Amino acid sequence: MMAQPTREELEAWDRQHVWHAFTQMAHYEPLVIERAQGARLTDIHGRDFLDGVSSLWCNVHGHRHPHLDAALRAQLDKVAHTTSLGASNSTTITLAKQLVDRSPAGLEHVFFSSDGASSIEAALKIAFQYCQQSGEARERRTRFAALGCAYHGDTLGSVSVGGVDRFHTMFGPLLFDVVRVPAPEMHRLPPGITEALALEYYVDQANQVLAAHHEELAALIVEPIVQGAAGLLVHPPGYLQALRELTRKYDILLIADEVAVGFGRTGTLFACEQEQVTPDLLCMGKGLTGGYLPMAATLATDEVYEAFLGDHSEQKQFFHGHTYGGNPLAAAVALASLELFDQEQTLEHLPEKAARLAEHLARLAEHPHVGDVRQRGLIAGIELVEDRETQQPFPWQQRRGAQVCQHAMDQGVWLRPLGDVIVVMPPLSIRLDELDQIMQAVTHGICQATEAGKAVCE
Repeated sequence: MMAQPTREELEAWDRQHVWHAFTQMAHYEPLVIERAQGARLTDIHGRDFLDGVSSLWCNVHGHRHPHLDAALRAQLDKVAHTTSLGASNSTTITLAKQLVDRSPAGLEHVFFSSDGASSIEAALKIAFQYCQQSGEARERRTRFAALGCAYHGDTLGSVSVGGVDRFHTMFGPLLFDVVRVPAPEMHRLPPGITEALALEYYVDQANQVLAAHHEELAALIVEPIVQGAAGLLVHPPGYLQALRELTRKYDILLIADEVAVGFGRTGTLFACEQEQVTPDLLCMGKGLTGGYLPMAATLATDEVYEAFLGDHSEQKQFFHGHTYGGNPLAAAVALASLELFDQEQTLEHLPEKAARLAEHLARLAEHPHVGDVRQRGLIAGIELVEDRETQQPFPWQQRRGAQVCQHAMDQGVWLRPLGDVIVVMPPLSIRLDELDQIMQAVTHGICQATEAGKAVCE
């Protein structure tokens, strides 16, 4: 039996052997989590931290929830893995039916994959193949439209439709060209455009782009309501519905990327519900399994799905798949997570928590180096700026957002920023007192990292 490594060995091995995502390894200081319970993480030194970002936006009901743990153990007594290539299993079939029943009406078919970026890749390829198999009129539709600043994952297709320069400039020669629709940036509106005029302005911008390119476009992809890694940009009410109407007008598929905003994050199970939108393809991941296991899914309408049906000789089947797509262990815990939404009335308890978060954000909005606060449900972004009057950002090399999060750690709260946007996205099960502790740590961190805002800090 292998000897249990010491804490010193674990940290040394972590530095030497584990290559961490989006992390400058030359400056990495190990944070090794040993166990967790509810909203709290405990590292190998016994230090406790509140999980202020849901372990990268995916934990829903808290860590080590008894119902989720039991579902995994029960599934282990049946089967741990079966392929979805020409076969299935009862747990995954049941999950597919539940997702169809709970998703926007009209999405009837579920393609399983392993993570959010994979669900986007599947959607892009489905949209492309759909056009190739839908007659000569659609065969020219080989391009995609996406919003500016968009983030849809880190695989090459998802990077291509993404538009965050600091993430993706490096890989330009590997990517396909995408038509860009200006993203609504409500905190930096163009001259002469007020909040009251913003919806009309940005819908007109989208209309101009789609009108010019619709004959070559297979689909438009969008994060509904909130653009996550773009800096938590909240769209004006009605924007998603307007995009749905435009894509219908120009006969373009609409892909909704709900990887980050799905499963209650914005206050409803799926963000599309808030504007009564059914996309042609809906991508989900992260919170699908409550944050327990990797799993994602791409849901499609009958119209899309039926373009893949035919005789074997026609070769119309979807040419795409993953070894662990539809894994029954992940499916079991996903089913248990959906049950918890009902049993614990997770969505019904969110308004009170969102209101408490809004109270803290309102106070922080007065800080001289907070340029904007953005919130939808239990998603919040606090943008730091050097000058709030001009919205001039801090020089990125100063890493003010990272400084805030380091100071918050000293207060027992784990956060991870998006540049100089402080992200607050705790588990939906967070208690009000824990939410208070998170926001107190955020306030402390901002005050320490900017050395300003005495009135707010006190």
